[in-house]
Order: sequence, then structure tokens, then C-alpha cells
Amino acid sequence: MDRLSAMETFVHVVETGSFSAAAKRLGIGQPAVSKSIAQLEARLAVRLLLRSTRGLTPTEAGLAFFDKARRAIDEANEADEAARGAGAGLSGNLRISAAVTFARMHIIPRLGPFLEQYPNVNIEVVLDDRNLNLVEDGIDVGLRMGNLNDSSLTARKIGESPCVILATPTYFERFGEPATPADLLQHQAIIYTRGEGSHWSFTQGDTHHPIVAHGRLRVTAAEGVRAGVLSHMGLTLSSTWMFAPELASGEVKTVLTDWKLPPRALWAVFPTGRMASAKARAFVEYVEGLLKS
Repeated sequence: MDRLSAMETFVHVVETGSFSAAAKRLGIGQPAVSKSIAQLEARLAVRLLLRSTRGLTPTEAGLAFFDKARRAIDEANEADEAARGAGAGLSGNLRISAAVTFARMHIIPRLGPFLEQYPNVNIEVVLDDRNLNLVEDGIDVGLRMGNLNDSSLTARKIGESPCVILATPTYFERFGEPATPADLLQHQAIIYTRGEGSHWSFTQGDTHHPIVAHGRLRVTAAEGVRAGVLSHMGLTLSSTWMFAPELASGEVKTVLTDWKLPPRALWAVFPTGRMASAKARAFVEYVEGLLKS
């Protein structure tokens, strides 16, 4: 039995949650996956997976083995890439996750040069405003906005965007422009529930002015925030990334510019316990360069 191959099969089974899904990812038959896991458990003389009607669950020994196996596979892949040398370039699949609007506006349209530089790399972009489980979803690197609530993540800050209060000129013509943060309480706010929510915190010098914004429209995706604002339904707190074209064209305008809001950070996050692959590192460096250009 090829130990590394068996370890790789086990890692895919745990990440996908089933023999059939792992077989599909590996491009082999399900019986081969089942046989590989059985041989692995026999060699180790320990049960790695618990099988039930609800699926597969790693045992305590299985979880410990999973972490070590995944790290060994990553290091083996890194060794292969290093041995090939820089001239051979990078190759293989790279699975990334990112928020829908940010990726649509700032990442996907600008992937061409990266793909040209690394013609043997295939990229799969998983678009979701939620913070996915990197391990369960097989993500090599995730791009996440805002504060990181999970301190166990391996993360690197790669960019930062100012946050502003904005709406369309049509909205402000109808309802007036707020002169102070307190004036926002008289406006309809479009609340992005995966961002700051309704708690907006302003500073001006030593003055701190938090408010709880009110609005009849709450959305879970940034695309919904954009649609509401551009339909003149209200104002919102947003990163300048989210409305970059409209800010440049004047289709939306900012107010309260003499007050500051906490900036929104962009983080590259990697599966806990895993060494970032050369492909993932190259991609993160590329995105970091995009944000500075």
C-alpha cells in the first residue's frame, strides 16, 4: 500500500464527508476508496472513521491522523514543487473562496495576467458572502473581509479599504444630507447583516459617536446592499471597494466625510494546521499587488 496515497485518500474522505464524494474528487471508483481506508485502518490497527446512516465521522484517532496526514501531503507537494524549480512553474488546481461582490468587481476580471503567468494552474472560485469552513469545503485560501472572529485561523492581512456613508444623489435630494452622525437616525439605512450590521461607530478627533442605524431593508449579501442603494431606497455604510465604479462616476456620493469610520480589512486565510501551498502564496501575493495598484 502506498502510504502517501492512502493518507491523501483519507484526507479527501474527511474533507468531503463520504467515500463517493472523495472518489469523485480523486477521479477513482468508490470501491478503491473504501479498500484504501480499510487497508489504512488495518495497518494502523485503529478505527479512523465511524460509519452511520448520517455519514462518516472521524474518531478521535482519525482527527489526530487527519491533521498530521494533511500536513504531510502539503509538505510532500511543496517538496515536489521545490525540486522542479522555479523554471517549471506552478501547476494543479487552486480552490479559493471570496465574497460575491468583491470577487466579481475586483478579482475575477483581473485574473487574466495570473492565469497567463501560470498556464498550468486551474482556479476554482467559490463565491459566498458567508465564511465557509475551509477544510470541509476544500478551500486552499479564502479572502475574508472585516474582523476575524476565529483566532485559530492562519491569516494574513493583505489590504484595507476606507468605509464611508453613501447613497445616490437622488436619495439625498429627496431626504436631505445628514450633517452629523445623529442625523442618520432620521434616514432609512440599508443594513448589511454580514458587515457591521446596524452598529455604526464614528470618530472625529477625540470624539467618539456610535449610533444604531435604523432601516426597513436588511440583506445578507453585498449585492443586495448595492441594489438597494442604486434603487434610491436608502443610504448605507460601505467600503469604498463595494461601490468603486459608482463613486468614480458620481452615481453615488459620500456624506459625513469629516467623520471617520473603522476601515474594512481584507484577509487571506488558510486552513488551520496546513502549510500554504506555493500556488496559494502566489495567488495571495498577486491579489495584494492588485489592491495596491
